Amino acid sequence: MNFQPKYASSESPDPVQAVAEFASQIGHEGIDTVIFFCSPDYDLDILGRELKNTFSCPCVGCTSSGQIGPEGFQHSGLLGLGLGGGFRTRSFMIQPLLDYSAVVADIAEEIRRDCETRPQLQRFGLLLVDGLSMAEERLVANLYQQVGNVPIIGGSAGDDLRFEKTYVYDGNGQFISDAAVFAVVETSSPLTTFKVQHFEPGEVELVITEADPEKRLILEINGEPAAQVYAEALGLTVQELTPTVFSRNPLVLSFGDEPYVRSILKWNEDLSLTCYCAIEAGLIVAIGKAEDPVRTLEQAFAKVRETIPHPVVIIGCDCILRRLQFEQEGLEQQIGSVMAQNRVVGFSTYGEQYNGLHVNQTFTGVAIGG
Repeated sequence: MNFQPKYASSESPDPVQAVAEFASQIGHEGIDTVIFFCSPDYDLDILGRELKNTFSCPCVGCTSSGQIGPEGFQHSGLLGLGLGGGFRTRSFMIQPLLDYSAVVADIAEEIRRDCETRPQLQRFGLLLVDGLSMAEERLVANLYQQVGNVPIIGGSAGDDLRFEKTYVYDGNGQFISDAAVFAVVETSSPLTTFKVQHFEPGEVELVITEADPEKRLILEINGEPAAQVYAEALGLTVQELTPTVFSRNPLVLSFGDEPYVRSILKWNEDLSLTCYCAIEAGLIVAIGKAEDPVRTLEQAFAKVRETIPHPVVIIGCDCILRRLQFEQEGLEQQIGSVMAQNRVVGFSTYGEQYNGLHVNQTFTGVAIGG
């Protein structure tokens, strides 16, 4: 099967015009699934209504902190793609997020049936979650465990760094919070999922001795107040710990040979550390050592091509902390053009999902062949 995705974007601030421009680029002929990411600045009631009235196929999307498309990074508007030529998408709503277990069990049952009925097809799950819910860890672990042999990638919805309210699209005209959408895409095209980060475990190892995973807090490291130990490991005082220091020195957890990044959000008055991801007591973490972000991204795409020599699209979820660093270091154009050359369509997230894990400062993606 030879399929070509239809890319579409609009930077119009008017939701009616944005959807009209978006739809005119995608068209309706032979489109089975629409995936989109949008600015939180839109009147989402109108945007949702227009999407529902315009597309009859499954529509999957969320608000973002910027999008990624054929021009690289896009800071506003609506962006996405249409998949046609035999794609089938089952989209499931999970809401409220605290009561996910019964819904996840039902989803898993349906997916298993699909896998048995059509074993010849390739599948991946795309998980888009309310990015302020703090529910991603348990949700993605549970989904991955129960659904079984379906790889999952995903991202947490954003709101342009306002940290007020983030939304996922329910597929039926509404943008909602305290919710996740889990889209399982089936295709006869080859595909592969992957993740990339530009941090490796450094020399300094720390033991998490007390934590509150529910609140994403690290209370003690090596038996001492967490912020104090972390600052000393970097040769700094606690007062010198800034967002830039945290973004350049994240914690890195290793499972086997695979590093997973756990970013720190801030230090607190009681010298605890608030993270973007839950960390449990008893874990050993390293302070991350940065590598060249351009080179690591190019290497990751080259590795993808070993499996999928000619990807027609890569759907990607890229951490907003990465983009902030690219902007600070003047790399945004360069990284954006590497993404564009590799046909990435995606968004800047408040956290990323990869199989059963929630991570930060990472790019997670699925490459689909023609």
